[in-house]
Amino acid sequence: MNTKVSVLRSHKSNDNLIILADNNNFSWTKDFLNSAEQTYLKKMAKREVSPILIPQENRILIVQFLKSCSNEAVERERARIAGCDILSTLSHYKISSIALIQRSKKNHILDFLEGMILGNYQFLKYFKDKVAKTNSLRDIKIEQGMLSKKELDQLIAVTSSTCLARDLVNEPQSYLSAIQLSEDIKKIGKASGFSVKVLNKKKIQQMKMGGLLAVNLGSKLPPTFSILEWKPKNSTNKKPVVLVGKGVVYDTGGLSLKPTPNSMDFMKSDMAGAATVIGTMAAVAKAKLPIHLIALVPSTDNRPGQDAYVPGDVVTMYSGTTVEILNTDAEGRLLLADALHYAKKYKPELVLDFATLTGSAANAVGPEAICYMGNADQSTKTKMEECGHAVYERLIEFPLWQEYGEYLKSNVADLKNLGGATSGMITAGKFLEHFTDYSWLHFDIAGSAFLKTSDNYRSREGTGVGVRLLFDFLKKYVL
Repeated sequence: MNTKVSVLRSHKSNDNLIILADNNNFSWTKDFLNSAEQTYLKKMAKREVSPILIPQENRILIVQFLKSCSNEAVERERARIAGCDILSTLSHYKISSIALIQRSKKNHILDFLEGMILGNYQFLKYFKDKVAKTNSLRDIKIEQGMLSKKELDQLIAVTSSTCLARDLVNEPQSYLSAIQLSEDIKKIGKASGFSVKVLNKKKIQQMKMGGLLAVNLGSKLPPTFSILEWKPKNSTNKKPVVLVGKGVVYDTGGLSLKPTPNSMDFMKSDMAGAATVIGTMAAVAKAKLPIHLIALVPSTDNRPGQDAYVPGDVVTMYSGTTVEILNTDAEGRLLLADALHYAKKYKPELVLDFATLTGSAANAVGPEAICYMGNADQSTKTKMEECGHAVYERLIEFPLWQEYGEYLKSNVADLKNLGGATSGMITAGKFLEHFTDYSWLHFDIAGSAFLKTSDNYRSREGTGVGVRLLFDFLKKYVL
């Protein structure tokens, strides 16, 4: 995370200020502005100008009016966007430190701050002139009393972990092999406080994880299967919640080769599901949420080299189920299926899997939402959807009707790995359902995990989608 956040006990005369305010209440202005500045502010408010920059003798003061709305989720999102938008002004004036003060009737300082932090994210690791490209803002101070220590600690935990997930997605495969991903997970676990166990290729072979091993056949590099665990003494759930993340560090499509433009050229992001669950584990551990949480990350690249699996092959999965391969580019579901079957050993209370699984999901809702489905009870789904609106990572449920199972019947094996020309996202989820016997939800983040252009505080390329959603859900899950 590029931004340090701290509490401001009292602002000084030379502190640059951002004041969050309503455009119809100016009672606070006498504490910060002279009469001429007050007149100017009221004039700009009538014109609905925002933000308003007022240079003063020793500092710059910025007033940001926050618009009210009947929809609370939209109102909170507008505050996040305003927090991101204001960064361009700070950058223009080379402002490195800012004090954030709340004077509006509704307290949206948490959302505004979230937008600032996430909007200030940069991935500059591979630039020679990274210093020159670095955003000016380094330090944000929050007026004392506006947020509780718990609120601030949790915000820092989830935003820093979202940025961590973005970093993982933005890393090229030349760095982030399956082996390197497991090493990075170990480092993140040590820094955040959760434990990590990594199964190597020999162990994966002994366990006969046929899905993961089949996808790995075309690679020179071995697969890994990482097991992350956070189990505090005060955890409130008797059985663990298990997260599963697709960790395909690069996807060529295998022998069913993808075209390069607008497809293979951004397939370093095919491990975004893994990044989501890794980031969530980091956020939960940093915030010390009282929940027993496990994450499973099967990882490999998918290439057409070596002894690559081919269309027509039959693969025996970790569960013993046989799968006819019709398309080697439908590989993510094979990794996930092995991990979902492995999750049974924990007798989990709930399993949530995240994956950039299908182009169908991206085509259905674009980057504006996440497609999901599963057999969890309605109260769990409702709570998850409420969290989706709260963090503005909205969810659309797709059906798992039994008829879709017919699409996956094979003439030579128990299942085939491709459903047909239609309903691709649903049949992928139906395939995964076969490997579950517990409360489960599947999230296809193909549309929102990687963006070609920035979308306000959702950065260009890796977005870290799902971390904020899961953190909000898990935080409420243990209440």
